[in-house]
Amino acid sequence: MAPRTNDGEPERERPASLPAATAPVTETASGEAPEAAPGEAAETSDTEGSRAAGPAGETGETPGSAADTDADADRVAAVRRVAAAGRRWRSVQLGACAAMLAVGLTAGAIALGAVRDGGATPVAAAAALSPGLLAGADLSTGIASLQAHLRDQPRDFGGWATLGLAYVEQARTQGDPSRYPQAEQALERSVALRPDNDQALAGRAALAAARHEFGAALAHADRALKQNPYNERALCSRIDALVELGRYEEASTAARTADERRPGVPVFTRYAYVHELRGDVTTARRVLDQALAASTTPGDIAYVATQLGQLAWNQGAYDTALTHYARALAADENYLPALEGRARAQAASGRRAEAIQGLENVVARFPLPGPLVELGELYEARGGEGDAAKAEAQYRLVDAWTALARVNGVNADLDTALAAADHGDKVAALRAARAEWDRRRTVHTADALAWALHVNGKDDEALPYTRQATATGYGNAALLYHRGVIERATGHPDDARTHLTAALKLNPGFSVLGAREARAALKTLEAAK
Repeated sequence: MAPRTNDGEPERERPASLPAATAPVTETASGEAPEAAPGEAAETSDTEGSRAAGPAGETGETPGSAADTDADADRVAAVRRVAAAGRRWRSVQLGACAAMLAVGLTAGAIALGAVRDGGATPVAAAAALSPGLLAGADLSTGIASLQAHLRDQPRDFGGWATLGLAYVEQARTQGDPSRYPQAEQALERSVALRPDNDQALAGRAALAAARHEFGAALAHADRALKQNPYNERALCSRIDALVELGRYEEASTAARTADERRPGVPVFTRYAYVHELRGDVTTARRVLDQALAASTTPGDIAYVATQLGQLAWNQGAYDTALTHYARALAADENYLPALEGRARAQAASGRRAEAIQGLENVVARFPLPGPLVELGELYEARGGEGDAAKAEAQYRLVDAWTALARVNGVNADLDTALAAADHGDKVAALRAARAEWDRRRTVHTADALAWALHVNGKDDEALPYTRQATATGYGNAALLYHRGVIERATGHPDDARTHLTAALKLNPGFSVLGAREARAALKTLEAAK
């Protein structure tokens, strides 16, 4: 059973909610941006804290009761009522701020020459191009505004940089890697107009991170910070890159620096994750609570509440996780990570029918590797008529997504290693895991290599890697499970018992198949005593 990680995307990237697809802006020979084609509307469908006492039954699912379903609905409704009251209180303050901002932006637009550019000088129109467009629930609207603006002012280097970042967000949130070349084109246009502009350099860092080119992401972030040490996107991309390169001490230093320069939601969430990787869950939770309290936009609220849900789920606190996911979905009912997280928590609580329905809705719209594998494993665990074929169909879709990602410049070796080790070509999984380990050495790449070695019968070689994967204190049940299985295979029964027990104690529902296999392995170890 492969672990569920965030390595399929840049770690803790600040999201936008799931928008409709929007056609790219491309420049014509005359330098003008042509009319954009109408956006293709994203298909929508309505989908819907204490530590769990124990896992779901071994022989099948525990159907979600009406009370369970009502409880989830009540959670979302209650959170919406509280949030509405908070928004009314904030609106009084924000109204005055908006008026002052409008005056400031108007003055800025005049000062920056925000009129139609008839010459060759690059311009920037502050009023039309707020980076806040990337953080709200209206990303597709923001992209449409940018496209219209760039048709009018094709030499606005800031506009092209913001459009590039918007495409990166669309690619990541919609699982559509074809957006990355469009993002690259927009960022290249921005750099061509103004080579040293930190917005485009930070955008290049975000794009490189999204493509899992973390060395390049770090280099671009450093270049952007040389131009502007306070660029929030560059500060965050630098943390992401260092985390994904396994340079955790440097990432911790970078997080402290970012917190000093630009404290806010994007930095808080990364600061929390750096602590979580070191096993400091208390600090991670405190910082995320602080981030949630500072969040005002639906996008930020959905994002931070989902991170709190994931943190709770990792600790086996499924009711708490569901409460956080309800808050996220009250802010943005279509926020994919919250929908996926809720389904995962429902499955771990024994409510597999609801989990399957939720994941079916998710993958019907955005067939990303994580939810595809989770849904396939739920089908396998259910074991009904046709479920084996349904599971296999999900795993084939992972292969298709991986191929599409590679075509669009994404390094998908970790995705390949994680999925193929359990549900595909084991030799290909090992090849991909070795390649990724050569590029970057993190807890996740160490675990992926260890597990790929194990499924290929190379347990002695796997042992040091699985120990390295758990060396930081990161509380991840899947990593502990993998270590226990490999220790058992290499003749270390006491160590195996310790780590299999720890995995199930930490998060007894970490995986519908993996948890079942962990219990079976423990039962065999106990019988052999």
